Amino acid sequence: APLDQALSHPSSSSSFWLSDIKRQGKVAYGDANFQIFRNVKDFGAKGDGNTDDTEAINNAISTGNRCGQGCDSSTVTPALIYFPPGTYLVSKPVVQLYYTQFVGDAITVPTIKAAPSFEGIAVIDSDPYMDGGANWYTNQNNFFRQIRNFVIDLTAMPATAGAGIHWQVAQATSLQNIRFEMIKGGDDNKQQGIFMDNGSGGFMTDLIFNGGNYGAFLGNQQFTTRNLVFNDVNTAIFMNWNWLWSFKSLTINNCKVGIDMAQGGNNQSVGSVLVQDSTFTNTAQAIKTSRTDSSIPATGGTLVLDNVDFPGCAAAIVGAEGNILLAGGNKVASWAQGHAYTTGTDVAANATCEAGAAASASSQTIQGALTAPNKPTALLNSKGAVYERSKPQYESVPSSSFVSVKSSGAKGDGITDDTAAIQSIFNNAKPDQIVYFDHGAYVITSTVKVPKNIKITGEIWPMIMASGSAFSDQSNPTPVFQVGQPGDEGCVEISDLIFETKGPAPGAILMEWNVRGNPGHVGMWDVHFRIGGTAGTDLQSNKCKKDPSATHATANKECEGAFLLLHITEKASIYLENNWFWVADHELDLADHSQIDLYNGRGVLIESKQGPVWLYGTSSEHSVLYNYQVANAKNVYMAAIQTETPYFQSNPDATTPFSPNPKYHDPDFSHCQTAGCKKAWGLRVLASSEIHVFGAGLYSFFDNYNQECLATESCQEHMVSLECGNENTYLWGLSTKAATNQVSIDGRGVVDQKDNRNNFCSTLAVFEEV
Repeated sequence: APLDQALSHPSSSSSFWLSDIKRQGKVAYGDANFQIFRNVKDFGAKGDGNTDDTEAINNAISTGNRCGQGCDSSTVTPALIYFPPGTYLVSKPVVQLYYTQFVGDAITVPTIKAAPSFEGIAVIDSDPYMDGGANWYTNQNNFFRQIRNFVIDLTAMPATAGAGIHWQVAQATSLQNIRFEMIKGGDDNKQQGIFMDNGSGGFMTDLIFNGGNYGAFLGNQQFTTRNLVFNDVNTAIFMNWNWLWSFKSLTINNCKVGIDMAQGGNNQSVGSVLVQDSTFTNTAQAIKTSRTDSSIPATGGTLVLDNVDFPGCAAAIVGAEGNILLAGGNKVASWAQGHAYTTGTDVAANATCEAGAAASASSQTIQGALTAPNKPTALLNSKGAVYERSKPQYESVPSSSFVSVKSSGAKGDGITDDTAAIQSIFNNAKPDQIVYFDHGAYVITSTVKVPKNIKITGEIWPMIMASGSAFSDQSNPTPVFQVGQPGDEGCVEISDLIFETKGPAPGAILMEWNVRGNPGHVGMWDVHFRIGGTAGTDLQSNKCKKDPSATHATANKECEGAFLLLHITEKASIYLENNWFWVADHELDLADHSQIDLYNGRGVLIESKQGPVWLYGTSSEHSVLYNYQVANAKNVYMAAIQTETPYFQSNPDATTPFSPNPKYHDPDFSHCQTAGCKKAWGLRVLASSEIHVFGAGLYSFFDNYNQECLATESCQEHMVSLECGNENTYLWGLSTKAATNQVSIDGRGVVDQKDNRNNFCSTLAVFEEV
């Protein structure tokens, strides 16, 4: 039987803090006795490399009436599964249930080894198949998962079988620090590190693939990956299908094929692939494409290269007939195939940034080298690549240096006001300490001031919940967490938390980020912002169920969310990685799992006048006025952002229930003549410079829950707004869905989606406003 989770869990010869920190996390809105932390050795796993540990590990995962087969979703049975150092032999898949983190020891990384007799889809399975072909979970709703710090070893299996991870997932998911060991070479080799057949978004980083037939077999709507290394693989990346995929910092060595994106032949199944700051070495065919002048759809197989080197490669890009489109052996500054747009002189007609006669863009179909933009040094590392930093895991910090908020007076029970307790903890935290939020729900009723030098992490996404009258007035917006004060310089790192509201909070800014600091030392990793749809929020399907048959001239005040999710202020800098800013479109916890109407004012607002600001693998969905807005900002990098327009719009439209506030540069939609125009902007950029977007999937699927508009790709009129004379703004790999105008300048559409049709979206290789 498992140990009481309140006890420490010492593991064999590990000093990793996560293995022995005192466990006090409780589920606030479910069974308070539910076991959150599970050490697989407490459930009988040996980790000796000889004992079959499959049953013990799966028992560790599934104990306690968790969300498995027949459960669409649940946030009230979270589990953090810890693997101490060792080699864990398995003969069947280890099934990762919903809302689960697998964390291997970060100091002595454990191995999960497939037995020679292994049977099943993969060593780790995130979404099992049932008889008949259906999955346990709806792939595009398969949220909230992590796997980090593992070696997955397939080398004892026959070369003709085996996969490391079946990763069919959606937002708020991540893979980090995993090495896949597979058999090298052979024409009969069928092994693959990752098998991904479907899904909607996510993030991967710091993965190594040694050997195998496919390092990663990939198919997903949109995705961001960073720092993937492939050694001696037959095909490093097999891109089966996508709408959009951003690859940052690939290293591909001694492979037969680097990226195979030629699926579908003349009828392209791959929407777009973007490759940046990458190296292909001694790889015969670095990238395979089947796009030609006659292939369909028009922009299928869009490809963008930015700062990519091909030493020792016979061919950098190979076409459908084996023809060399780009020779190897050289570094490529910029190259693309697809449709490219460039603005004319963009001068606003007047101070209100209304469209002038000059608002226009010219287009061309390209397949070749481009003039590379000069990226600002503020966004780059010492080698000239865009800066990146992985989530800190604090491997060298002992558990004694972690300050538990529950041990320090906070309750986290979802009822008690924890504002004063948390403020006191922050005020007294020492520079060598890390504030640790035990799992729970922490109610906040007034602004918490976060110091300019602090590190904060959580136990499987504890919830910070804004509640009360201080956050009730949209005309007087108030921060919930105020990170630093304007002008502060310091070091703030936050990871593995969720910010929510408890009931309506139309005056809440869930986080105001003021602090600036050295690159990567002011940032958030795996921190999510979630409005409603879950237990304890009082914004669920029992109150806020959709009703498209009624006319909603005004919004239901009981179903209002926050004023703004994240505000990056004028003097701030920040690094963001794998963050989901989600206004729930459906219920996760109540049995009906119904679609719901929630009204949240704004998504992410970036106003940093000097930056730098980096966003890797972020998504912002279903806010009323906009999902992303960049205003008076400079030096911003965004890699594979993703948005969805609220499903209920235009009933009501974007002018309800949040009034435009000039202080926050809100759009007022005064230029609109139609209901389809008064819908949330996916991305709005105004009076800004050096904005570099490397992949964007911005989608509109409904008009008042009706999808007839998809037939004409006209669910809304505009999706991206460029206003007030931006300078050096680059949108690489822009894919939009069902927006008549993909890009608009000062209220006037300049890119019509019908000219850029792809497999599902409409896609541009690049849009430049220079």
